[in-house]
Amino acid sequence: MKISLLEPLGVPESVICGLSEDLKKAGHEFVYYNSKTTDKNELAERSKDSDIIMIANNPYPDEVVESAKKLKMLAVAFTGIDHVGLSACKKNGITVCNCAGYSNESVAELTVGLAIGVLRHIRQGDSAARTGGTSAGLVGGELRGRTVGIVGTGRIGIRTAQLFGAFGAKLLGYARHESDKAKAAGIRFTSLENLLQNSDIVSLHLPLTAQTRKSFGKKQFAQMKSGAVFLNCARGAIVDNEALAEALNSGKLAGAGIDVFDIEPPLPKDYPLLQAKNILLTPHTAFLSQESMLSRAKIEFDNVKAYLSGSPKNVCKIE
Repeated sequence: MKISLLEPLGVPESVICGLSEDLKKAGHEFVYYNSKTTDKNELAERSKDSDIIMIANNPYPDEVVESAKKLKMLAVAFTGIDHVGLSACKKNGITVCNCAGYSNESVAELTVGLAIGVLRHIRQGDSAARTGGTSAGLVGGELRGRTVGIVGTGRIGIRTAQLFGAFGAKLLGYARHESDKAKAAGIRFTSLENLLQNSDIVSLHLPLTAQTRKSFGKKQFAQMKSGAVFLNCARGAIVDNEALAEALNSGKLAGAGIDVFDIEPPLPKDYPLLQAKNILLTPHTAFLSQESMLSRAKIEFDNVKAYLSGSPKNVCKIE
């Protein structure tokens, strides 16, 4: 079979060579493109005659899927698959596998880091130290004793809860299905409304689906505790970011830490969150650590090998 990796995976090329060696020894053709492209024609050209396509978080839309006439399996080196042309994959019976779990630690750690950054005014403190300022006005708050609401208690949500718990935070959780693993992590399940009303920090960990898109907006921010902090290292399009900016600028929320947006950075200068008060932003880096990049590369190649062996794993359900 022809297997084409259409973009870099954030690891040295020597790692790609090592991971692909078994595929080549088994007689498969392996092609690696070491540059990204969003051009649909170029993506179609790179996909030509490929039985298996490997991507990361680069968009791979329906029309490109349709152009890949031999495509049987799409390996996605990412947790979310909302950037993939799922309609065409479903129509053509293409197996889609993701790398769920590769960045659990990375995302959870940045989420807690953003919370500390907001509560301890780290960005403002850095600016003050560099410009002759003092600690005046920089009295912060601790995580210990605060109530953290985890919205979405999958693997990342649970790991995030464990880290907050290690700081001495109390944990509330909301999910469609309660889990014993989440309860073992110290999460007490409740309704979303109760979680929002009683949490000092609300951390979002939902996947982006048709049901969750723009599901967190004015109503939810109005229900949140005055002076609470909002964190999003999940998917930007779940949140109405204009409503978030309004909640921050009005003083309803004390702060926010945001890593994801409804568009990929770079952000336009008039993007609402750029003008919001007391917000700490990172340009979609929560998943991005040396350890997580190596982990996802290994998982993606393992997914391909599992598919070729007739026992595919990490198969995504396409609705």
